[in-house]
Amino acid sequence: MRKNQVIDYQARNESFENWFQTPLGHAMLADQRHFLDRKLVGLTGARQLHISVSHRIPLAHGTDFSQKIMTTPRWFTSIPDGVVVCDADELPFPGDSMDLVVLHHTADFSPYPHEALREATRVLRGEGTIALIGFNPVSVWGLRRLISRHHTGPWGGRFLLRRRMEDWLNLLGFQVSVSATRFFRLPFQRSGRKTSGRFGERLTGNGFLPVGGYYCILAKKRVIARIPRRAAWRQSNVIGMPGNAAVSASRGCSPQKLSHYED
Repeated sequence: MRKNQVIDYQARNESFENWFQTPLGHAMLADQRHFLDRKLVGLTGARQLHISVSHRIPLAHGTDFSQKIMTTPRWFTSIPDGVVVCDADELPFPGDSMDLVVLHHTADFSPYPHEALREATRVLRGEGTIALIGFNPVSVWGLRRLISRHHTGPWGGRFLLRRRMEDWLNLLGFQVSVSATRFFRLPFQRSGRKTSGRFGERLTGNGFLPVGGYYCILAKKRVIARIPRRAAWRQSNVIGMPGNAAVSASRGCSPQKLSHYED
């Protein structure tokens, strides 16, 4: 791709959404839903925010939150309640208002991935959880993207390194609790059998062989309590009145004129 080529992110988002309707896309989405539901079980709170490429691809619907909000970058004629049309890097929500934020391939298909992550950090409350899903470039899927002549489906995504995303999260004040690669099928619609589930998860989920097609990172937003600075002792400029109990801190007074007092 040429450096001066203008990228049509809307077209790539539409193509990626359509790809999830294919058998391979269905299989990946099912794996992502299963993994997130298993990792987020027991997590409760007031509000959950899902930043997605489309409102037709819901995630983390098994969580127990009072309000579930979803964002989509494109307008549709029939948008259900709870869906907000906005860009991922400009969220119309107040700060510290969400208990869980799910970024579903947001960095892969956003024109401004770092700004999108900052916005997610802004709206997430302290000690809240962020779940980030992205394509893994260190995999057969990443190799397929490099040699692909087309930018349709997942191949139009950015494929950022998992380590890079972890570094970004650390810089934004997060503590990573889960980081694993998933989905060990070949990136073809007819790829045959997938890798054995338990065997593949042992190799890849534990970091020995991080070659899954996508990665999932869970992190908690840390709250660092500020220690109030003790006020520096300053000499008072009040001049005491004449008398035995007078206390004077005037710079011009002699030490003999300062009377002692008890707490």
